[in-house]
Amino acid sequence: MKQKSKIAIIGLGYVGLPLARLFATQYPVIGFDTNHERAQQIKAGKDHTGEISSAALKAVLLQDHPFAREEYTTGLYITAEPRDLQSANVYIITVPTPVDKNNSPDLSHILEATRLVGAFIKRDDIIIYESTVYPGVTEEECVPVLERESGLKFNKDFFCGYSPERINPGDVERTVENIIKVTSGSTAEAAEKVDALYRSVIKAGTHLASSIKVAEASKVIENAQRDINIAFVNELAKIFARLDIPTSEVLKAAATKWNFLPFTPGLVGGHCIGVDPFYLAQKAQESGYYSELILTARRVNDSMAEFVAQQVALAMIKNKIMINGAKVLMLGITFKPNCRDIRNSKIIDVVRVLEGFGVEVIVCDPWADEKEVHSRFSPVTLVDSDDLNISSADRQNHTFDAAILGVAHNEFINMDLKPLLTKDAIVYDVKQMRAVVP
Repeated sequence: MKQKSKIAIIGLGYVGLPLARLFATQYPVIGFDTNHERAQQIKAGKDHTGEISSAALKAVLLQDHPFAREEYTTGLYITAEPRDLQSANVYIITVPTPVDKNNSPDLSHILEATRLVGAFIKRDDIIIYESTVYPGVTEEECVPVLERESGLKFNKDFFCGYSPERINPGDVERTVENIIKVTSGSTAEAAEKVDALYRSVIKAGTHLASSIKVAEASKVIENAQRDINIAFVNELAKIFARLDIPTSEVLKAAATKWNFLPFTPGLVGGHCIGVDPFYLAQKAQESGYYSELILTARRVNDSMAEFVAQQVALAMIKNKIMINGAKVLMLGITFKPNCRDIRNSKIIDVVRVLEGFGVEVIVCDPWADEKEVHSRFSPVTLVDSDDLNISSADRQNHTFDAAILGVAHNEFINMDLKPLLTKDAIVYDVKQMRAVVP
């Protein structure tokens, strides 16, 4: 398959670009994104997500379309022009699958990408989906669109595969080639081709699932399981807060038993764990089953931002700090440590609750892109780390009544907060779910 595959990857975000770069080391690849600014940025060898280094990106970038060459040429050509997708014979769709304001699955991006690809597919082409979906989306939602747009018949003229993404943003060890890839296909032959394609670049190996629906289901339960486990320790944090017992110490003691699962409480955001369980719950409800455990876990985890804000306010009150008009420093706004991704970050929910109490919140995050933060979360007051320089003559403007360790970036681990705080200020550690000594 390596000798004849011409790959087009639709969507160049946290999932698509690392995958495109990897495939481009062995295949001719077209990387397509509807965002012209994003495409131009990647063409220049820059990835604002920070997942791919400039050197690694430039090593595979091509200046002209590889499919037009007579010889079989490996490399990555970036474009925002749909016409450049024609002549590919393998299409991989890696677009977002979020939820709407009611937490219902939003398939608009994946269906739009499907319509786009459907206009170009030919006989014997394979369309592979990596976007997280509930079981049945590929064959029941996307395939009819492909057939309508192309005029071709599924499993006769074209074939499909599903290989769920397992990208872990900010993880420099578990990169795409170092994570086992689940693969599947719409026929036995298609499944073997899809598996062989991924196996050719994935060092960790592949797992060929028995069907597309099995592969789809495996993805949503991965994150639903983690969501449920975190919800349990989050509920413990709420209980132990009432009992005035440090949750972190309880978990540390319990972890001495060999089969205790080492989960820690915290805010659950991001593009996967806080979203994917709703996809499974939706499909379960359509089948006539109400998923109590999955949705209860979601409610518990979604309630943690308010819990954190309330705990901060209570700690301030105990220190006789006036809440209304207080000034609080929030350290971090990305959804996880040492990562630039701010999608579905729950830190902003903590900020909004505190603002509702009359608190002025200043956010500092050296990893977050200022433009993106203001675009997603405006209004928000974001300061640069240098602005908190304790030697500044303007130090008085950065004296806080509380500091919240919201995201455990490396830059914050050994940060000396004392010069930034008022005499009676408190420091609240979100991971420990309690106030700590400044």
